Amino acid sequence: MQSSNSRPRGGGGGAEGSAEHHEDQGSSPADPSGRVRYDDPWYDALASGWGELDAAGVPVAAVVPSSREGEERAAVAADVYLEVQRSAAFQEVRTRYRRFVGPAVALFLVWYVAYVVTATTVPGLMARPVVGAVNVAMLAGLGQFLTTFLLTWAYARHARLRRDRLALELRWETQELARGLRGGAL
Repeated sequence: MQSSNSRPRGGGGGAEGSAEHHEDQGSSPADPSGRVRYDDPWYDALASGWGELDAAGVPVAAVVPSSREGEERAAVAADVYLEVQRSAAFQEVRTRYRRFVGPAVALFLVWYVAYVVTATTVPGLMARPVVGAVNVAMLAGLGQFLTTFLLTWAYARHARLRRDRLALELRWETQELARGLRGGAL
């Protein structure tokens, strides 16, 4: 298969194909050695070194941290997230979430169970016509859909007005803590 620039397309793509494709184009953001930079938005290989090619075109082995380094990083991350979890800001976000979700779920489940129980125990009421062929059961069923959409809207509004800003600030603080404990590298 030919691409629009009349070069054959690679079968599997992958990191090597992506790097070769970028190096073939004259306008690719490459450093003077001809390698693709990591800030290239079209670079799709992992930043850990997998799939990269050296100057001779041979794949470069990835640098895998030792198990001790990995354990230290995990311990640092665990400490950061435990500290954030214990913070007053995190507890406030959780409290605001629970204050909305608990009653909303309970109310919706009561409404749903009431609909099902009424439909099975009082079929005469549910079969009562309202307008033409539309009966109480049809209106209640449509009401189930309507309340689902209303609950979704109310949840999104509540999150936007009462939780999102606080959660975003908490997220930034968490990232700053993680950067500080890792020595500036994320």
